[in-house]
Amino acid sequence: MSAQTAAPRATVLPTGQISRKRKRFRAKDVGVFSLLILPNLAMILTFSYWPTLYNAFFSLTDWDFVQPSPIWVGLKNYVDLFQGSEFYLVLRNTAVFTFFTVIVTTIGGLAIAMLLAQKTKISGIARTMTFAPHMIPGAVVGILWMFMFDPQYGLSRWAFELFGQSSPQWTATSQWSLWAIIIAYSWQRLGFVAIIYYCAILDLPAEVFEAAQMDGAHGWRLFRHMTYPLLHPVTYFILITGIIASAQAFDIIATLTEGGPGVSSATLTWMVYQKAFIDFDIGSAAAQAMVLFVILMIVTIIQVKIGSKRVDE
Repeated sequence: MSAQTAAPRATVLPTGQISRKRKRFRAKDVGVFSLLILPNLAMILTFSYWPTLYNAFFSLTDWDFVQPSPIWVGLKNYVDLFQGSEFYLVLRNTAVFTFFTVIVTTIGGLAIAMLLAQKTKISGIARTMTFAPHMIPGAVVGILWMFMFDPQYGLSRWAFELFGQSSPQWTATSQWSLWAIIIAYSWQRLGFVAIIYYCAILDLPAEVFEAAQMDGAHGWRLFRHMTYPLLHPVTYFILITGIIASAQAFDIIATLTEGGPGVSSATLTWMVYQKAFIDFDIGSAAAQAMVLFVILMIVTIIQVKIGSKRVDE
């Protein structure tokens, strides 16, 4: 038998048969993918999207937990919300609280991370002490700072007496109550941001910095032109998570000021709780929750677009 006759012959399938096989494979892949994703999709729909839609329904009703069923009122809750002056004060408090806590924790966390990145004998202890406040529950942090802000016996009195001044009534006056929760919340979150930055700094390419130092970049120039630009993705992550977390802060406010005096330290999250579980006005609480949801959604979309532009550049 010749070599030409012994060689195996390639089987050429008609185009239609190949297309049918591809379709069968694709249908099988889609089926496996659907089977694998179905449990996660069901969890997301049940615990994320359905509560949001249900809350949107409640925002169009009037209910007090006592009536057998909610009463449909349409957009009345939203109209009452935007016509009241209290809502705009709470909205301002939320914006101020979120802005300062995010700025303080981001800048302070980066500064602490740069110090922690310096190899010393106490680096391990310093990292533990830095991250420890984040592990403390928010309610405990609020109680701790309540004693520290005490104008008679707390650390605040000692600190102000060093400068010959008397301690302000941090939690009892509308002038200082918002700043009290800003300080307490920033202290708790600062360690988390510092550790995130610290891990990112350790992961930066060492050869790039060695080359920059050989070219004469040191100190502030090295940080400004090398370290900080390389940390942009981490900063982007911290800003997004920081804004969302600050806008939803509750436990420290509940234990430290309870939104008072009046509504001077109340945020949207606290007002949702007060309207729902203290005033039993579910419709108004749901409307405020939807406003907070829309605000966070808009802020997140803007940040994502800004982050996408930086990546493209």
